[in-house]
Amino acid sequence: MGPFFEALVRRHSRRLGLAIAIVMVAAYGWMALRGPQGVEALFEKHREIRALEEQNAEAAREVERRKERIRRLQESQSEQDMEIRKQLKMIRPGETTFILPDAPKDGAKPEGSPSPDKP
Repeated sequence: MGPFFEALVRRHSRRLGLAIAIVMVAAYGWMALRGPQGVEALFEKHREIRALEEQNAEAAREVERRKERIRRLQESQSEQDMEIRKQLKMIRPGETTFILPDAPKDGAKPEGSPSPDKP
């Protein structure tokens, strides 16, 4: 190597090192933002947190509804009677209970019902 090349290397080595360092920092930043722990993962975590907060709020509302129902059952004898009768399927003397079949869930018509194309 000649003296000219050595002087050129000495003069530009600091700039070259700085340029390499900037390129490495930029590459690291790009990987940090686009990698598996990057911005997209952060947004996904925020969506997940929001969904869990909504579930917690719904669970809290359900707990309050159940507490209110328990309070009504404790305070009202008629509410207790209705709940007992509902769960045990009991009737009082002189009452008549009608049991209706459940409606089909798949949209099928019950047997014996007329079809819409027949009068």
